[in-house]
Amino acid sequence: MGICYGKPVKLAHASSSLLSDSRTGPGSERKESSHSGSQTLHGSSENALKSCKSDLSATCNLKSFTFNDLKNATRNFRADSLLGEGGFGYVFKGWLDENTLAPCKPGTGMVVAVKKLKSESSQGHREWLAEVNYLGQLHHENLVRLIGYCVESDNRLLVYEFMTKGSLENHLFRKGVQLMTWGKRMRIAVDVARGLSFLHSLDANVIYRDLKASNILLDSEFNAKLSDFGLARDGPDGDKTHVSTRVIGTRGYAAPEYVATGHLTPKNDVYSFGVVLLELLSGRRATGEENPGGAEETLVEWAKPFLSDSRRVLRIMDTRLGGQYSKKGAQAAAALALRCLHVDPKLRPTMGEVLATLELLPAPKDISRTSSPQADNAPNNKISPPQKRYVTHSR
Repeated sequence: MGICYGKPVKLAHASSSLLSDSRTGPGSERKESSHSGSQTLHGSSENALKSCKSDLSATCNLKSFTFNDLKNATRNFRADSLLGEGGFGYVFKGWLDENTLAPCKPGTGMVVAVKKLKSESSQGHREWLAEVNYLGQLHHENLVRLIGYCVESDNRLLVYEFMTKGSLENHLFRKGVQLMTWGKRMRIAVDVARGLSFLHSLDANVIYRDLKASNILLDSEFNAKLSDFGLARDGPDGDKTHVSTRVIGTRGYAAPEYVATGHLTPKNDVYSFGVVLLELLSGRRATGEENPGGAEETLVEWAKPFLSDSRRVLRIMDTRLGGQYSKKGAQAAAALALRCLHVDPKLRPTMGEVLATLELLPAPKDISRTSSPQADNAPNNKISPPQKRYVTHSR
């Protein structure tokens, strides 16, 4: 989703840098179905609209907005309310009354982010519907909160809590943004691991499939939440080992076995987490011309030789940190990233194991290189998990 704060920006989204499903492997029966139906509603008939509303029957805990409500909340989708744009459509800033959720004047009530689907988006409705169904039923402190939706004629909109600090991508890579400290980076890694661990739990059994820096949003205190569930899928049931899908994802983040076969498992998310952890450590993008090997070399390809050599592993660290990080913590995080990026998915840890490892890392104040002990104002102890505060709704 990539909801941001400040000037409008182009948003990364799954459909903006997709892996082609022409790379399918043998025996892939990957006619992927939507989580809750795949009926396209562009130029929709009355029957199609009724079908869509039936698909949303499990989302009674969400507010159903009228299109006019959201026009008023966003000042008629004015350009100065625009937060960003992606392949799916546009995100606007809006204002709602905290109690009634009725639209209100700018600067009053609560701020929300309103995502409006482009009418010409070919796969947009299916992703829109998946997002409503997943975020309408799964609740966790590290998942962005979906407040409501609008389905009216050909209009498809979603209303989310507003994430003040925008995306992790902006804070790591955008010029002119204040440098993120080591402590903030590791706390974000813990938050993301908590969110994925919950999704992979037996209660949820969801594979996120689109973990990347632009889909990790930050609130005013830099707490991280996963957003954009348009590509999420239910995990395998019973004795099944994987889900067969079309190959959809973002280059540099997608697990190699998924790209080769279309076989989706929770270990695909673990690989993507390893890439994000590398981005947090190095301050480099998963792909891009600014990387040492140019646009053709991924961050993983560049970093792996260093990760596997304990004498050189610190060479991957973001030089902008000026050495103000825990040397032991950095080495442990790099070792964890290497495990997550293992070419054999069976040898990758589970997200529960990843979370447990991260929570044992030395706290930010444990600095073993030349640095300021006050860098993160963190206590000198382990990073401890907060109490779980989530509710699940069975699907």
